[in-house]
Amino acid sequence: MRDDVPIIDCHCHAGTGDGLTGPWDTTAPLTDYRRRARTAGIDATVLFAPFSSDYAAANAEVARIVAGEPDRFLGFAFVHPDRDRGRVGRLVEVAVTEYGFRGIKAHRHDGRLTREVCEVADRWRLPVLYDVMGDVAPVELFAAEYPHVAFVIPHLGSFADDWAAQRAFLDILVRRTNVFTDTSGVRRFDLLGEAVGRAGAHKVLFGTDGPWLHPGVELAKVDALGLAPAAARLVLGGNLLRLVRRVRASSLAPARPVAVPSGELPVAADPWAPRPR
Repeated sequence: MRDDVPIIDCHCHAGTGDGLTGPWDTTAPLTDYRRRARTAGIDATVLFAPFSSDYAAANAEVARIVAGEPDRFLGFAFVHPDRDRGRVGRLVEVAVTEYGFRGIKAHRHDGRLTREVCEVADRWRLPVLYDVMGDVAPVELFAAEYPHVAFVIPHLGSFADDWAAQRAFLDILVRRTNVFTDTSGVRRFDLLGEAVGRAGAHKVLFGTDGPWLHPGVELAKVDALGLAPAAARLVLGGNLLRLVRRVRASSLAPARPVAVPSGELPVAADPWAPRPR
């Protein structure tokens, strides 16, 4: 199940926030996460900032962390849909061309997803990991308006374990080809199984919401699904690799190319190596 493709955690925070109201906007240290992830067999991790009043500075801090371990970490640019209005394009351009980031992170806690964020994602072909906090109905709207953008809605739509919201989201996940989800923080295991069963393994990404949730525990949920090897490869890393390979960029963080047979996923020490064109 784990021999053909790296196991990639698509959802982990890192760095320092400035809100000081809880761990989510204070600090996201990786010391324990690194050890736990290695023990669990996780090969690589997508990182983005905790909540911050200055996402330009927060993204720069994440970039420094990624630069320290580029074979293990990849960055996504956190943006505030409201406070960063008018400069989302520039924030993302810096993140992609200077830092080598390959995705956008946004959160309903900051503000609803806007056309500006979606248009920037569309321009660069970046996946958008957007926590809707149970507000699932708008997913139908932005997914329809921006069919070429891959929207990853974590936690089956609700970290707060809102069963009604998660059930409503499952229907959208099945219908919309550009809507995906991650496994992080999902406590209702049968809903996770239903997501794979109804929408398909190609729509579900392994994530942990680290460093605060234990990566070994989150990975065990995916193991417990008992997926066929091909489906497990998609969930554990293949889906994330496919999404980040779509990014349009003239300058990305250096990556070692890997010779891959046509249509196959890479067996690579560097999980971020792009598919040869």
